[in-house]
Amino acid sequence: MSDTKKTRTTVDIYGQQYTIVGTESTSHVRLVASMVDDKMREISSMNPILDINKLAVLTAINAVNDYLKMKDRVERLEAEIQRLKE
Repeated sequence: MSDTKKTRTTVDIYGQQYTIVGTESTSHVRLVASMVDDKMREISSMNPILDINKLAVLTAINAVNDYLKMKDRVERLEAEIQRLKE
């Protein structure tokens, strides 16, 4: 068993209450939930007929797309740093 303390944080995302259990701080969990809520509301405002399931999937797709772009950028920057060190 892990000695890492888990916390329970209740958040509101798109009008629904969720209890998130994890090792991150409450403030971090609230920040993540707020960003997800903001993105869902942004997508919903552009596509008001979407049901919540499709809205959630589109939000996840957007988040993963942003993550992959940032990951690629970090890898390119790390390669550039390595090249400059040589």
